[in-house]
Amino acid sequence: MTAPMPPGQDCLQCGRCCERWGWGQKGIAEDLIPWLTSGRQDILRHVSILLADGTKLSGTSLSMADLPRIARIRYWQDPDGKELQYCPFFWRSDDGRSWCRIHDVKPRVCRDFTPWNWKNLEYYGSCPACRDKAP
Repeated sequence: MTAPMPPGQDCLQCGRCCERWGWGQKGIAEDLIPWLTSGRQDILRHVSILLADGTKLSGTSLSMADLPRIARIRYWQDPDGKELQYCPFFWRSDDGRSWCRIHDVKPRVCRDFTPWNWKNLEYYGSCPACRDKAP
C-alpha cells in the first residue's frame, strides 16, 4: 500500500513520470487477470511474457491457465514483439495535460508510482508538483 499524495501536492498531469518511466517495467500476474477476463486485447498485445519453461509469448496468446507458469512480464512491446521505449497508452491533449488511456485498469507499477515517497532526486527534482512542496 502506498501513501496518498500529501495535501497541497496535486499531480499537474505534466506527463514527465510516464515519459521517463512508463515503459520497460516489470509486471505482475495479477495485472493480467482483469485484462484477460475483459478481453482487453488492446492492452495484452503490448505485454511480453516469459514462461518458466523459456517460452516467450505476447499477452494476446496468454490464457488464465498460463498464469502460474509466468516467469517474467514486461511492459510494453509493439504488436510484433519489439520492446517499446514509450508507453502506448500515454496521451497528451492539446492543452498539454497528460492522460493514461487505460487509467481504470493500468498496471500496479503505474498505480503505485509515488514519487513524493521517493528519495530518488532524478525524479523528485523534475516533478513540478513535488519540486514546489517537499514531502
